[in-house]
Amino acid sequence: MIVALILLIFVGGLVAYKTTGSLAVLANVQTNGIYKARFDLFQPGASWQGALNRTFSYFVVIWPALLFGILISSAVRTFVSPEWLARLFGGGRMRQQLFAGLAGTPLMLCSCCVAPVFAGVYERTERLAPSLALMLAAPSLNPAALILTFMLFGGKVGAIRLVIGIVAVLITGLFAERFADSRNISCRTGPKDFQANRSVSASLALSIIRVAVQTLPLIVLGVVLSMLITWWLPESGLETAVSGTVAVVLFAFVATLIAMPTFFELPLTLLFVSAGLPFGVAMAILIAGPATNLPSLLTVGRLAGWRPAVLVGISVWILSIMGGLLIGLV
Repeated sequence: MIVALILLIFVGGLVAYKTTGSLAVLANVQTNGIYKARFDLFQPGASWQGALNRTFSYFVVIWPALLFGILISSAVRTFVSPEWLARLFGGGRMRQQLFAGLAGTPLMLCSCCVAPVFAGVYERTERLAPSLALMLAAPSLNPAALILTFMLFGGKVGAIRLVIGIVAVLITGLFAERFADSRNISCRTGPKDFQANRSVSASLALSIIRVAVQTLPLIVLGVVLSMLITWWLPESGLETAVSGTVAVVLFAFVATLIAMPTFFELPLTLLFVSAGLPFGVAMAILIAGPATNLPSLLTVGRLAGWRPAVLVGISVWILSIMGGLLIGLV
């Protein structure tokens, strides 16, 4: 009973934290009609120092959610029975993707912060497809982000983002699992179950340390690399950037890689639209920006193999291009 209560406290605390912040943002947008990001991806300084400064600012924004992600992952890998998860993700392949997506959606975590949760679920289940579905659902189907999209960009944009987000959650994991090499489960070095000769607190503490060591270095590295990539996206001069289909393809690729806090794709999209870029570019960023980034892809690569990580990135990139091209046709 106590171990179930611990997991419930972690998940409930995360949902309460994210819901409170999301409601505040929604109320502000409803009142003022605008949304201002807490994090500036375009701070000046095209240097390692500038990238490190942006990395620090990024973690100042996301650290509570990242902490919740680590705690939830630690509780799952220590206390949750693999048999229970197997039943949850059992049945047909689409059923397992659906239930994994429904489990991930209320978490409302950005792609960085849900990466540790992916690690915990994948370790306990050894099933790549549903683990990826959960990882993608948390940012891509974030209810508050979807509501904000409808509020700021209208029904057509919101509907396309929602539909492609659902498609990404349902098929990306299956695609990666189908064409990947045999699953790499060498990372499964942590405690598999609660140990009777250890207290609950000791078992959880050990798991927290293992999850942090396993995921945090990759997340930090991925964020630093993301900040370096943003040199390609100067705040000024966007109106002179390449346009049309090539722009959709290019910006979709970059958005698949760079790390964004929750909701950041929204002001970034507004910036690009005001700078004169095609709306297809904006649509591609709305889809790819929250779904994946280098930290989450590096985590997938370390735990499940690099081919699945590349396939996840390619899937999200292609779907975001489709969304960017589709907005011009409907």
